[in-house]
Amino acid sequence: MAVLTCGVTHDPNVAIRHVWQKDGAAIEVDAIPRMRIDEVGTLYISHTWSGDIGLYTCKVLSVGGNDSHSAPVRVRQLPHAPENLAAQLSTSEKRAISLTWAKAFDGNSPLLYYILEVSENNSPWTVHLMSVNPESVGLTVRGLIPARSYQFRICAMNDVGRGQYSRETERLSLPEEPPSASPQNVIASGRTNQSIMIQWQPPPENQQNGALKGYIIRYCLAGLPVEHQYKNITNSDVHNFLLEDLIIWTNYEIAVASYNGAGLGIYSPTVTEWTLQGVPTVSPGNVHTEAINSTTIRFTWTPPSPQFINGINQGYKLLAWEPGQIEDFTMVTVRPNFQDKIHVGYIRGLKKFAEYYTSVLCFTTPGDGPRSSPQPVRTHEDYPGPIGHLSFTEILDTSLKVSWREPHEKNGILTGYRISWEEYNRTNTRVTHYLPNVTLDYRVTGLTALTTYTIEVAAMTSKGQGQTSSSTISSGVPPELPGSPTNLAISNIGSRSVTLQFRPGYDGKTSISRWLVEAQIGAVGEQEEWQLVHQLVNEPDARSLEVPNLNPFTHYRFRMRQVNIVGTSLPSQLSRKIQTLQAPPDMAPANVTLRTASETSLWLRWVPLPESEYNGNQDSVGYKIRYGKSDGNGSTLNHVIHDRIEREFTIEDLEEWTEYRVQVQAFNAIGSGPWSQEVKGRTRESVPSSGPTNVTSVALNSNSILVKWNEIPQQNRNGLVLGYKVLYKEKDLEAPMKFKTIEGNTTHAVHLVDLGKYVLYEIQVLAFTRIGDGMPSFPPILERTLDDVPGPPVGILFPEVRTTSLRLVWQPPAEPNGIILAYQVTHRLNTSSTNTAVVDVLNPNARQYTATGLKPESSYIFRITAQTHKGWGEAAEVLVVTTEKRVHPQPPSKPAIQQQDVRSRSVLLSWEPGSDGLSPVRYYTIQILELPNGNWSLHSASVSHESTTYLVDRLKPFTSYKFRVKATNDVGDGEYSEESDSVTTLQAAPDEAPEILSVTPHTTTSVMIRWQPPAEEKINGILLGYRIRYRELVYDNYRSFTLRTVGNPGAKWSELTQLSKHRRYEIRMSVYNAVGEGPTSPPQEVFVGEAVPTAPAQNVQVQGSTATQLDVTWEPPPREAQNGDVQGYKIYYWEFQRQNETEKLKTLFLPETNVKLKNMTGYTTYLISVSAFNAAGDGPRSTPIRSRTQQAAPSAPSYIRFSELTTTSVNVSWGAPKYPNGIIEGYQLVYEPCTPVDGVSKIVTVDVKGNSPRWMKIKDLSDGVTYAYRIKAKTFTYGPDIEANITTGPGEGSPGPPGEPLIYRYGSVITIHWSSGDSGKAPITRYVIEARPSDEGLWDILIKDVPKEVTSYTFSMDILKQGVSYDFRIVALNDYGYGTPSSPSPSVSAQNTTPFYEEWWFLVVIALVGLIFILLLVFVLIIRGQSKKYTKKTESGNSTKAGTLAHEEILSLDNGRFPALELNNRRLSVKNSFCRKNGIYNRSPPRPSPGSLHYSDEDISTKYNDLIPAESSSLTEKPSEISDSQGSDSDCEVDQNRPKTHSFVNHYISDPTYYNSWRRQQKGISRIQAYSYTESELGDAAHSHQPATDSTNSIQVTQQGSLYRAKRSLTPTPQNPSNSSSQPGTLYRPASSLAPGSRTPLAGFSSFV
Repeated sequence: MAVLTCGVTHDPNVAIRHVWQKDGAAIEVDAIPRMRIDEVGTLYISHTWSGDIGLYTCKVLSVGGNDSHSAPVRVRQLPHAPENLAAQLSTSEKRAISLTWAKAFDGNSPLLYYILEVSENNSPWTVHLMSVNPESVGLTVRGLIPARSYQFRICAMNDVGRGQYSRETERLSLPEEPPSASPQNVIASGRTNQSIMIQWQPPPENQQNGALKGYIIRYCLAGLPVEHQYKNITNSDVHNFLLEDLIIWTNYEIAVASYNGAGLGIYSPTVTEWTLQGVPTVSPGNVHTEAINSTTIRFTWTPPSPQFINGINQGYKLLAWEPGQIEDFTMVTVRPNFQDKIHVGYIRGLKKFAEYYTSVLCFTTPGDGPRSSPQPVRTHEDYPGPIGHLSFTEILDTSLKVSWREPHEKNGILTGYRISWEEYNRTNTRVTHYLPNVTLDYRVTGLTALTTYTIEVAAMTSKGQGQTSSSTISSGVPPELPGSPTNLAISNIGSRSVTLQFRPGYDGKTSISRWLVEAQIGAVGEQEEWQLVHQLVNEPDARSLEVPNLNPFTHYRFRMRQVNIVGTSLPSQLSRKIQTLQAPPDMAPANVTLRTASETSLWLRWVPLPESEYNGNQDSVGYKIRYGKSDGNGSTLNHVIHDRIEREFTIEDLEEWTEYRVQVQAFNAIGSGPWSQEVKGRTRESVPSSGPTNVTSVALNSNSILVKWNEIPQQNRNGLVLGYKVLYKEKDLEAPMKFKTIEGNTTHAVHLVDLGKYVLYEIQVLAFTRIGDGMPSFPPILERTLDDVPGPPVGILFPEVRTTSLRLVWQPPAEPNGIILAYQVTHRLNTSSTNTAVVDVLNPNARQYTATGLKPESSYIFRITAQTHKGWGEAAEVLVVTTEKRVHPQPPSKPAIQQQDVRSRSVLLSWEPGSDGLSPVRYYTIQILELPNGNWSLHSASVSHESTTYLVDRLKPFTSYKFRVKATNDVGDGEYSEESDSVTTLQAAPDEAPEILSVTPHTTTSVMIRWQPPAEEKINGILLGYRIRYRELVYDNYRSFTLRTVGNPGAKWSELTQLSKHRRYEIRMSVYNAVGEGPTSPPQEVFVGEAVPTAPAQNVQVQGSTATQLDVTWEPPPREAQNGDVQGYKIYYWEFQRQNETEKLKTLFLPETNVKLKNMTGYTTYLISVSAFNAAGDGPRSTPIRSRTQQAAPSAPSYIRFSELTTTSVNVSWGAPKYPNGIIEGYQLVYEPCTPVDGVSKIVTVDVKGNSPRWMKIKDLSDGVTYAYRIKAKTFTYGPDIEANITTGPGEGSPGPPGEPLIYRYGSVITIHWSSGDSGKAPITRYVIEARPSDEGLWDILIKDVPKEVTSYTFSMDILKQGVSYDFRIVALNDYGYGTPSSPSPSVSAQNTTPFYEEWWFLVVIALVGLIFILLLVFVLIIRGQSKKYTKKTESGNSTKAGTLAHEEILSLDNGRFPALELNNRRLSVKNSFCRKNGIYNRSPPRPSPGSLHYSDEDISTKYNDLIPAESSSLTEKPSEISDSQGSDSDCEVDQNRPKTHSFVNHYISDPTYYNSWRRQQKGISRIQAYSYTESELGDAAHSHQPATDSTNSIQVTQQGSLYRAKRSLTPTPQNPSNSSSQPGTLYRPASSLAPGSRTPLAGFSSFV
């Protein structure tokens, strides 16, 4: 505000008037709201601006006179931008740029200072110098970085504020210079004994001074005046190098320098490192050895020269071996003695008086040096051992011969033997003789007959007499082999010992020198191995002994032997099987390792106890884990695992980044074993679990805040804090947090700058570790920056414009920078000066303004500014024309894009404005189109109306775009411009890291990394490859990363090699394109040194040893593929083609190479695969090997089913065994009545050859009797049987008997009539016609399927046996089964009704006989007439006897296709239709006794041998259960000319189950039910039975021995043509029944021979 005081004094009585003028023109104060005059004439001008500048005059008018005073007014404003800013490289200084500019207008206020900003390499503008002398017009900018480009701009500052920036200078690049810093973090580590690995990081980027070209490695021997050697690495991406061909165990000095195009930089500080140790190259000197006693050799030697040791001398190895056994040596290790020149060592425990070769070597950690030259030496003599094999021969009453062998351990040169004898327990009778060393026998004389003597023999050396061997002998009684101990008993059974009591066996007439105890261990059986477990020496009178050193909870069976001078006895009888008691485990789990699993868990592994170490019930064996913090803080926790074969456990819920100690022990039901060695491990580093504490903030000015905080509590750090991040954003603004990173954990304050003015910020602080960001501090703190002058109002439009008035609207400033207190609107003609402007001040809520009194068709300038407590802000100035001819603006020209203006994420557009339509353009709108499939989208709708260029940012790199622009004026939007040409943004560094899928150890020094590349749109260009960074992790600090580049963009995996063993590594990955490298992935950790085997077990062989056991042997994987110590093997095995259902696993926790797989299924093909495992895990499986177990007894048949159950027969079927365990050779069916029938209980056994068919028709059963059936299968032997019971007879609900059948014969056909009976509980479904020979034959089914609607049936007699009489009966069937049969019909003969003498052939024969008779008569008459000299002779004729018929059993039926046969339970008489020949019965052969009765295929006539397969079936009877029946079998003669078309044998002889025995029941004996079986003919598909195929018509017995009575029909009804029009009671005549031979007999019926 400006205040102008007139300063006039006057007489109060004189009226005066004040008039103010500006530049001579009167000021209409009342018309200008921001001006006012008070009562004393003072002029107040508010909201001053440049238009208020001028000469102001105050005139005082009065009647007393006039006066005036004038004074100039100047308005202070923001300074203008400096002009002509220029930059050039300094000619006098390096790394400097000289700037010059023209002084700016100071805005009527003295300049305070200039502000210089810089942009380095296109980075955002930053303040470089804050207070440049306001009088300066040039300066030199120093401290710049070579090889970088710079751009500058400058602005002036006065007390009003900061003026606008000048134009930017041209971008200027500094020339390259050699790097001014050395590579960082140079680390050297010995890799081998002749190589050192060097790792480093590039120099700081701001000191590289150009693009790095590579590195130079300088190295030399440490501490020696030798020249340096150099290695040139020409790839700047390589940050490691392996120095090779170095000297073993030598210290080297190493330095690294980088170079660029300008030259070589500074070498890093020298690091020293040793190559790894080698082995000594020379042996110790002056080696001397001597024996000091019989078991010890003394060594002396001098150490080798240190320069030949090639490492740290770890000691010496003393070696001794016998001649010819150089690999089987005794070794003693001696620690080095650095004080004495001569070293001394001893090897003890050698053999006595033995020759040895000796040698000494020096060794280091990597291995042994060469041996010294072998020196021979012999140990001293000693007392000899006992003689060998003392024996007695040629035993007489007064003498005997004693023989022996030389001692096994001579321990010197034998000088002789000493022999002595005495009477038993009478030392005063001792006699001693000394013999030469060549004597091995001696005759002892002068003995007393039948006296027991003790004889002793000992060998002697120069050292003296050795151990004595003695035995007792009775003179005159030769010793013998001892007998076996007896009465073996066991007591005092403990966990590790038992006591055996026994009675000594026969001593062999001499004393027992040794008791031997043998045992079967673990597996007890006839085939198991016996092992010697204990022996008791020189205790001949022992009657019990303790057997020590047994295994707890192990099965044992013992036997004993006794030994005397003659030899060892046979073993005793076996003891009972015992099991030792349980005991706690003796050992701890082995190979306990602890690895980091996650931030809160550790992975514990161990080798489980072998089964032999359980010492108890395996189900009670488990493991106990004890763990706690290594520093002792906190409690010790325990975890119990009850799985005996478990070998790993993950310990959860631990604290992050904390070291723990862990132990494991095994336990069983008795107690716990020892604890394992303590192992330690640290949980993985994590992110901090809380934010820093005590976060505070304070606003320093309008655009900066100072934030402070304290450290995170130790327990919440969860790792090594690498730095902090301060997060901030405007409160209530939906935008991502901004952050500022503070590297290092020592700085706890940060200055946030470039903030919004008078903005409320939410501020949080977090810490980060190597893993990532932790939790931010909570709750957020709020801090507001200080206020400042506001920015210009925005959104200025003139919605209403008239020729003399208009309405203006606007929006508050985008940057209010405080509380808006008022708005000022100023307008003037565009052609007038600022002094003529109209100024109006509006309240802060005003958003529009109406100007009136304007000139038509004139151009006006409107200025709008806002005010805060800090003053008026920047004004927004717009132009408007007072006209009513306004139209929409014309579209701008087609946007143009210069290639040099294309960046990776931005494009600079330029265009030419179109016509504004007599309404100035207020702003431009820009739209973008992403090619190829995008849509037009808005990028910005607030581009300044003054702009003809615009930087379109927020674009995607390496993406094609089109652009268009439209203008907007007060009338509205114009049309969009023509689309620009498509342009592709440049590539940019990738935005995303690849995803590491897995990092797994591959070998002990390498890991395999697999990854997934980032999304294609995140690569921002063409993917060129991957970079892998890895470093070794240590707990206290971090080493630098080693970089490895994978140049194949399609790669998905890579192997890192040459890593150090037993180290943890951190691995990160990134991708790169032509522009640069993207961010790195989250770290992955891996432990190197343990890797699973990379090859399977070799040479796997499998042998089937028994039906339930496979013996598997293999060889370990190749040594180079084991990747550590093999801890065991896993044997996978499964049945062929059933892997998913049957696969099993057996684990061996010992590195054995064989296993016996037991409890296998017999005769089954298995596939076996073997894999090795070590501490890291399982290796690959070997190729499956196929093998088959041997045959075994099969399991029981899977089921028994009964069908077609009648009163006298049943159809039995069964299923194949579930486990055949071999090739099924046949079955055995045994059946018998559960209770005797007529006082007789018969057992019938039928052998069925082959695996099919698995069914049989059993006939000749008794009605209402329960029968037990047992069936078992056979491979090479029989397996278990399955048993079921069935009761014959109609079941409950089955039909009653039909009426008695009536038989009618019509020529060669028979018609049967009957009446229906009771249908039972279900309707009748069909009828069955049964028939039997009238001479007491067996009922069998003749017609099987007679429709239920008919009560008569006609069939041809061709299906019957000619000349045989038959009885018939009818059986009805319903759903409950076969009903009660009807009464038998009268007998009907099957003889053809036509007499033979009416046949034509008989008449022809009679005619021929008559003719022959006439011819003979004529011939006789002629002879008698010619021989009259004949005398009459008396002839006596013998009456012709009837020829005797030969007898043999008839094995035929009337139809060869009949499917049934009969097996009778006794010998039957063969008569009537079976054995009738011309009405004569022949004498039967003698009947065998019932006890020897056996039915088999031996009864079959040999004339059928060529048709009989090599199979048989038999029936046997229990002799004790056979009733004594009288009668004999009749014989009959078989007609050799009989047609064979209906031969029973011709058809059934091909089926082995049917030819075993065909018998008829003899007439005259008591009626006993016969046992028979029947099977259908398999060849006739139309009439064959298929039992057990219909679940509704069959019975399956699931329990053996169960009693079953049929309730439903048991006979499947095959298809049978029937006349559907037949009515009950009518005659049913099948079409095929009248033609002879045209109908095949139905299944289930047998003709009777």
